[in-house]
Amino acid sequence: MAIPAGFDPKLAHVVSQWPHDRPLNACRFDPVGRFVFSGSEDAAVERFNLADGVRSVINGGHQTWVCAIACSLDGVHAISGGCDGKITWWESAAAEPKPLRSIDAHKGWIRSLDVSPDGTLLVSGGNDNVVRLWNINDGSLIREFSGHTRNVYCVIFHPQGQFLLSGDLTGGLKQWEIATGKEVRTFEATPLHSYNGGQQVDFGGIRALAVSPDGKWLVAGGLYKATNPLGAVHEPLVLLFDWETQKLEKQLIAEGITQGVIWRLKWLSDGSIMGLSGGGSGGFLVFWKPETEKDYHRFPLPSLARDMDLHPDGLQVATAHYDRHLRISRLAAKAT
Repeated sequence: MAIPAGFDPKLAHVVSQWPHDRPLNACRFDPVGRFVFSGSEDAAVERFNLADGVRSVINGGHQTWVCAIACSLDGVHAISGGCDGKITWWESAAAEPKPLRSIDAHKGWIRSLDVSPDGTLLVSGGNDNVVRLWNINDGSLIREFSGHTRNVYCVIFHPQGQFLLSGDLTGGLKQWEIATGKEVRTFEATPLHSYNGGQQVDFGGIRALAVSPDGKWLVAGGLYKATNPLGAVHEPLVLLFDWETQKLEKQLIAEGITQGVIWRLKWLSDGSIMGLSGGGSGGFLVFWKPETEKDYHRFPLPSLARDMDLHPDGLQVATAHYDRHLRISRLAAKAT
């Protein structure tokens, strides 16, 4: 993976911001790089054209909040997951996109969607504690993966394509074999979960997962230091695992970002890790090197952020914000 010209996270800056009517929950670039799609605290999906910022509001696929977005690898379809338990397919580039297909996928919220490396499969996870695998072309159910005891917050495909990974509220992190549905291994991610007996609250969970492009490392993100869950007292935390041995090699921290939660993680072209932290203290893009526990840079965003995605060019970053804006930042020097 070549480093893009001008790449330098320390020079990150916001280049565009576009408003919506409600706070945003999720965002994804289409793999072709033309659009960014977002989901919000209404039943709409938004499409923003990166070339000119033109916004299209897409309705008809959900009855309530849209919490997860994915895109087919060819860029033809955007796929949304809602708190109504539905997954909906849309034609990405249509002048006025309409729902192409909508399925009842989960009982309760759909928290996460991901597309397989070969583009043929879609995985979903949500509040019914189940991971489901779908044929991306026709929406048919291929397999269920049962074993989580609490809400599934994050699901991803391993880059090599034969495994799924899923993380839940209690820090349960499972590796599944796609071909058989067998649970292969579990990783010890309990530092991302806490239980407060006085408040009787389970708090934290695995909110983000990412495997390095070379398959050497697995990172899981969320929060820790949760001394007062109902008061939102906590800090962001990323766990770095050796993929082969399952050993927890490091806990990557970002000291002083009170009320921070890691909502998404992406590996960058220089081998470093970018995490989105959002919470009561605002929004940050936080950057770590795998060999160092403390972050080497943090870029403050204008508002609390809930999701993030990296453009295929490796430089543009989309962030979905509570202040009803979709923002594009650039990990490079400003144009002169």
